[in-house]
Amino acid sequence: MRVPERAGDLNSQVKFDFSPFLIEYRSGRVKRLMGTDVVAASADALTGVTSRDVTVDTANGVAARLYLPSFRATAKVPVLLYFHGGAFVVESAFTPIYHAYLNTLAAKAGVLAVSVNYRLAPEHPLPAAYDDSWAALKWVLANAAPGTDQWLSQYGDLSRLFLAGDSAGGNIAHNLALRAGEEGLDGGVRIKGLALLDPYFQGRSPVGADAMDPAYLQSAARTWSFICADKYPIDHPYANPLALPPSSWQRLGCSRVLVTVSEQDRLSPWQRAYYTTLRSSGWPGQAELYQTPGEGHVYFLTKLSTPQAQAEMATLVAFINRN
Repeated sequence: MRVPERAGDLNSQVKFDFSPFLIEYRSGRVKRLMGTDVVAASADALTGVTSRDVTVDTANGVAARLYLPSFRATAKVPVLLYFHGGAFVVESAFTPIYHAYLNTLAAKAGVLAVSVNYRLAPEHPLPAAYDDSWAALKWVLANAAPGTDQWLSQYGDLSRLFLAGDSAGGNIAHNLALRAGEEGLDGGVRIKGLALLDPYFQGRSPVGADAMDPAYLQSAARTWSFICADKYPIDHPYANPLALPPSSWQRLGCSRVLVTVSEQDRLSPWQRAYYTTLRSSGWPGQAELYQTPGEGHVYFLTKLSTPQAQAEMATLVAFINRN
């Protein structure tokens, strides 16, 4: 006779160990190991940037944190839609690390930044994050009209609309730009630039020497399967843009792209291949590659004051403000 398993047993039995991010137990309980602390929106004394939170989609619990620099003039400023990283499973728009990064970026670039708080896997597997981020993009477009959001309508210049994100957020930004190119945006708005900061791209097919490790490729496939609940293989274009046909690259819905690569990032072979493939695809825009030697994946988030991170920030700021 089979003895039923007790809830307490299931609550302690590991179903999937995605350390250092989280552990999922057989009961369905998810224990996040990082990226759970939050800080309130505020007026930041260091940068002079003011932030506030808004609801984007009540039904799905999608929110965003807006950042407005203090030195704005009567002229409108660029709008930057930002997507945080965290392997699609941890972090939020409200964690200290992203609050500090967006305060700094908004101040240095002089942009109105909208940091999106999308739903996380495994509770909400992909494509939830893509759908939430698309909803946030449409919210920005709708709320830049007079009489809507006070900051976006008064200060946001949608002729200078940028998408940006690090790691998983870079993946999201790329996939949104693809969708924008295929479907178009309300009001004929076009995305001016796409900044992919150490983006989360990978695939089963090896690219470069570091990606030849079979154990790493198998691990990457398992974690991607966990993130999307087995809905998409790791060589699906969501994870591996190199699988896209040239016609899709040509429709990428932006005028300029910046790709940053950290030398010690295990995802760097796919990141460099993304840049090379985009350049050779027939896409009519301008692409730029920025590489940082001796640093690991998204180092700039935790080393914001170092010369390397400041140089990368300056590159991003210049990319946004280039005419």
